[in-house]
Amino acid sequence: MRYYLDPFGCVKNQVDAENMMLYLNNAGWSAAPVAEDADLVIINSCGFIESAKRESINAVLGWRSLFPNKKILLAGCLAQRYAKDLRESLPEADALFGVDDISQIVNVVNNIMGTGDWGLGTGEWGCGNAALGTGGKNDLSSRPLLSFPGSAYVKISEGCNNRCSYCAIPLIRGPLRCRTVPDIVQECKGLLARGVRELCIVGQDIGSYRSGDSGLPELLNAIAELEGNFWVRLLYIHPDHFPLPILDLMEKDTRFLPYFDIPFQHGSPAILCAMNRNDTMNRSGTMNRNDTTNRYGTVERYIALAETIRSRLPAAVIRTTFLLGFPGETDADFVCLLDFQAAIRPDWLGCFCYSREEDTPAYSMKGKVPKKIAEQRRQEVEQRQIPITEQSVDRFVGQTLDVLLEEQFSNAEGEDDKPDSTGGLWLGRLCCHAPEVDGAAVVINGSPELKPGDMVPCAVITRRGFDLEVMVV
Repeated sequence: MRYYLDPFGCVKNQVDAENMMLYLNNAGWSAAPVAEDADLVIINSCGFIESAKRESINAVLGWRSLFPNKKILLAGCLAQRYAKDLRESLPEADALFGVDDISQIVNVVNNIMGTGDWGLGTGEWGCGNAALGTGGKNDLSSRPLLSFPGSAYVKISEGCNNRCSYCAIPLIRGPLRCRTVPDIVQECKGLLARGVRELCIVGQDIGSYRSGDSGLPELLNAIAELEGNFWVRLLYIHPDHFPLPILDLMEKDTRFLPYFDIPFQHGSPAILCAMNRNDTMNRSGTMNRNDTTNRYGTVERYIALAETIRSRLPAAVIRTTFLLGFPGETDADFVCLLDFQAAIRPDWLGCFCYSREEDTPAYSMKGKVPKKIAEQRRQEVEQRQIPITEQSVDRFVGQTLDVLLEEQFSNAEGEDDKPDSTGGLWLGRLCCHAPEVDGAAVVINGSPELKPGDMVPCAVITRRGFDLEVMVV
């Protein structure tokens, strides 16, 4: 039997998809390169915001239109969050499979192929070890990787306790549960043995790992015991949970990249409070937008955090996200955000407009911001970010740095993707580039012996836009 997997959503969802493939492959299934050759189409959906939900549902409808007689499984976050509704409203899917226990994917697909009944896994299985990504008899480090060669995501936790007022993640994936240090280190060791050169540590908030300041530093120190030349990249640290001891390790071990993905989300104290980005819950359990006496995060503390990181690690790269158009966001709040952007000068920035999600505290908040205004604010933030990012990228020009090669392309206009005799051109990433979300390195004069996943030293020649042009040395 063959399956075709259509993945959506974030990199945590990608790890789920890779684990699904591992369990299926070990059970005798095989992946089909195209849906036409598959007996079963699996859509691993995203249910985070409205646009992502529509995209996943349209995928089900599209595959059903193309293949009326194939079996279709809707898996992932959307299936988890809306299982009851989708069973009635989306007959185009033969079954649903949530995120509670990925290890049950084999039972579910065998059930589909045998009877066509609705599948399991949308709440019935609880939050067992497989929800945390532990594989039991299945070695997770041997799973198929959907990332570019040489890089892999290592999910260290599942769920989230932060309860940001706009976020549906706790509704979908539940409270925070953490894998053990030995289990994670074993996965990292196996991935490195496969030739992986970059370990991207991910979770909804890895700063909350094991719910304490010592959790993430302990894990990273254990990974530091592994031998070899590799990168460790940390993604998604809530600013209120940033464990400063990780800076000590980065000062000593350059394999741990000084790249920090810290989603600050806003620069207005009132909006941060309304977002519940800090400890501003009153005794009734509701949020008070006017209470800006934050016991955890404040704008001033966030600015100080960025300054501390850069003072200790001059090569540090800070990526953040801003959320525009949150309910109640006034012109004055927006000015605060612009001031905050100018103060922290993030090296990379992603901007998003607020998506109203049912069952979240923000859903019923007053002061809705018109989409047009939210979009205008997003565009202004992005325009102000261009010179900041360009100046940040400029500092790497003239340095010799390792580049992780991702893919090769032709250096002749109009040619197919055939390398020339010198090795052609390559796309790759420096330590300042996280996979898929930042700029890239354009590698010229590559050796014919190079291959995707190699890490090679390159001289940074110039900047073109947000990308860097480099030459193999």
